[in-house]
Amino acid sequence: MRIATSVGLLVILAAVGAYAFEGLMVPDAPVPTYGIVMFTIGITLLVAVSVGLMSLLFYSSRRGYDEPPHIKR
Repeated sequence: MRIATSVGLLVILAAVGAYAFEGLMVPDAPVPTYGIVMFTIGITLLVAVSVGLMSLLFYSSRRGYDEPPHIKR
């Protein structure tokens, strides 16, 4: 079962890679202005979410929120 799943996923990965390669090889295909704006907004949001999640990770780790509970008897 694992081999079949792995082969299936590799086939999908190869198909996506071939599709992306064909898209990159189109001659004289300029990116419109709204495309550049959307890429910039997407990258900015990606960086903001990544930095926010990492800061929450470090905050919770330093404050001890990640520790298992200590039961006093």
